[in-house]
Amino acid sequence: MDTTEQIHGMAAGVPFVALPPAGGTATGALVVGWHLMEPPASEQAMAAAVPMAALDAWRVYLGLPLTGARLPDGGYDEFFRLASEDAVLNVNGPVTEQAAAEFPAAVAELRRRLSIVDGPLGVFGGSAGSAVALEVLARGELDIAAGAVVSPVAQLTPVIGRNERLYGVTYPWTEASRAVAARLDFVRRAGELTQPLLLVVGGEDDIAFREPSDALRAELGERAELVVVDGMGHQLAEAPGIEAAPQNADARRVDEAFTTWFARHLR
Repeated sequence: MDTTEQIHGMAAGVPFVALPPAGGTATGALVVGWHLMEPPASEQAMAAAVPMAALDAWRVYLGLPLTGARLPDGGYDEFFRLASEDAVLNVNGPVTEQAAAEFPAAVAELRRRLSIVDGPLGVFGGSAGSAVALEVLARGELDIAAGAVVSPVAQLTPVIGRNERLYGVTYPWTEASRAVAARLDFVRRAGELTQPLLLVVGGEDDIAFREPSDALRAELGERAELVVVDGMGHQLAEAPGIEAAPQNADARRVDEAFTTWFARHLR
């Protein structure tokens, strides 16, 4: 990808990377999304991994709260301290809530900054970013034509279980954290997701992502499509995944699925 075509900036306090429509044509179509907290773990890295270069739409990649330019005081050390202290109450819940809350103002500012006329809007996200995309879809504050998520957090509780196994820890559930997990259970909230939704999951990803994705697709019925990428795990880039890097084979397949999906629904 030609990085000289990227536009970097801030929209309503949110850092972004924007890629212009394919061929530089004038279009009002806009897709906005959020990166993973595992590689690709920044807006720059997500733009390189899933650029959707053939899509005749603006593609904008937003930085998540508590990441990149918005790391807490103390940087990554403080971030990991917060996560180890209480991942749900200090990271998953606040990041999803803040990113979803700032979305409408960010979109309005992006349309002004990039001179994007009103047109169809899509949202996308990966892992932690997918929870934001699903929350935005469920809130319905803006007219959104379609969504697409990869390595989706369709239910937070099993993802916390995956992290317990991965890092050899035990998460101390409380009434407050269970309330956050209930809110971030999009299988339970499937009735709030009325737009067409693409779910992309790796065939080698953890069961915490595969089974809830299948359950959400079943709940959504004809509104959803599930794509399983054989051989793909959870990440779409090599660690550490902060800087932009050449697109790998897994990311390319996700990129193709997203591009096809949004080309179909952003008309």
